[in-house]
Amino acid sequence: MRVAVVTGASRGIGKACAKRLAADGDIVVINYSHSEEQAQAVLDDIRENGGDGMLFRADVSKLDEVKAMMRATIQAYSQIDILVNNAGIVKDAYLLMLDPKNLDYCMDVNVKGYFYCAQQATLKMFRKKKGVIINMSSVSAQMALAGQSVYSATKGAVNAMTKTMAKELAPYGIRVNAIAPGFIETEMIDALSDEMRAEYLKSIPLGRFGKAEEVASLVSLLCSDRMAYMTGQTLVLDGGLSL
Repeated sequence: MRVAVVTGASRGIGKACAKRLAADGDIVVINYSHSEEQAQAVLDDIRENGGDGMLFRADVSKLDEVKAMMRATIQAYSQIDILVNNAGIVKDAYLLMLDPKNLDYCMDVNVKGYFYCAQQATLKMFRKKKGVIINMSSVSAQMALAGQSVYSATKGAVNAMTKTMAKELAPYGIRVNAIAPGFIETEMIDALSDEMRAEYLKSIPLGRFGKAEEVASLVSLLCSDRMAYMTGQTLVLDGGLSL
């Protein structure tokens, strides 16, 4: 039995990842920062389908809260085998309209949060000399999208840290990979106007948005022994958007 910690798991991609790992037979710790009701609904769904797990509220940008989450996981299950670093925020703004507060917040959550969670999970994985870390990146790290300079910078950092983490942790049996989704059907896409959705669809060779479950399927694969020889890679899942 494996234990997986999924950050930002109350909705969207994180929710799909939590449910898929539970379906794979893993115990899942569902991290959330604000949406307790949505997080509870995810856990209820997992339990109704024969899985198990627990909720933990933590702001991943705060090291003390991340430490508390990992300690609670160990206290409950005695191990951590998988970390899905998924919690993140988007605060789009053109360069000349950039708010320093939003810049700091994005860096704190999207970069520092990944470091904190990876560091604290790794300390627990050392016991078994085995583990998997999946960092959720974005196709924005390699494509220029106006207004996303900050978001792109944070996801570029995720790609870079993934390589270095993988090299550092490989001797301890811990694999680190990243997934860079394109446009995925989440609340963010749902909020777009019909005109904007149609415009985005034109740029996707496969002609549709991705599904959160498709990202979760890739997470499941990367966490399995079938991919035991892969580490330090960023896999793009974008329907051909970046071609």
